[in-house]
Amino acid sequence: MIDRLEEVGMPMENNVVVAGIGCSGNLVHLLEGPQPYGIHGIHGRSLPIALGVKMAQPTLNVVVVAGDGDFLSIGGEHIGPQAARNLNICAVIMDNGVYGLTKGQSSPTSLEGAITSSTPYGKLETKTNPLELYLTLGVSFIASGFSGQPRPLAQLIKQGMEHSGFSIVHVQSPCTTYNDTFIELKGDLKNGIQPALWDIPEEHDTSDRAAAHDLLQQGGVPVGVLYNDTERVSLDQNVMNTWEKAQPKSVEQLLGAFEF
Repeated sequence: MIDRLEEVGMPMENNVVVAGIGCSGNLVHLLEGPQPYGIHGIHGRSLPIALGVKMAQPTLNVVVVAGDGDFLSIGGEHIGPQAARNLNICAVIMDNGVYGLTKGQSSPTSLEGAITSSTPYGKLETKTNPLELYLTLGVSFIASGFSGQPRPLAQLIKQGMEHSGFSIVHVQSPCTTYNDTFIELKGDLKNGIQPALWDIPEEHDTSDRAAAHDLLQQGGVPVGVLYNDTERVSLDQNVMNTWEKAQPKSVEQLLGAFEF
């Protein structure tokens, strides 16, 4: 991630990494080399914090790092409003299908029926499909990656940071302690296990929302850019446009609008 921040071409101090609570939140403290600013916030509230940072300093490059438990459960209600605003940040979501920091409870992306420390008789809820959720809520840039493919993943993160608007890079990131799905994702053909990962075709039209939805019906885990809307105006640009339109008024003008 540091390499991608350096490639963006701005001073490192112009970057801010915002995290919630969870294993993903430790990334704020573990980045190597020149350090961006970091905010380790509270559980599920990385997007509101990022909104505050971006509105206070629109020129900063803001990156959110979060996990599936943090981002899609208690933090899930914040995705829709930021998608509607087209908040100009990049969110990198590390999905391990479990609450790893608190020792293996089920998360929104755990499989239905999963046996975990919080669901000893099996998870009752169906598994959330994050990519369908982001697409439905109107996120303007959606990419899907895999932690076992760091170089392609780094490029997806870079594209997300360069996008003008709300971008989410959703990363399959197996938890080697509580939910190691590496074999299911990569496959093991010798033992008859087909890989869940598959590359999004180069001919896929990333500007076509319907085509993105159709791709998701194929199942498995697509890898690449699923959707990219380059025509929507970002929130910070809309705010700046509003500032330019606003006409400041003196106290006398404001009071003159009322009859006493």
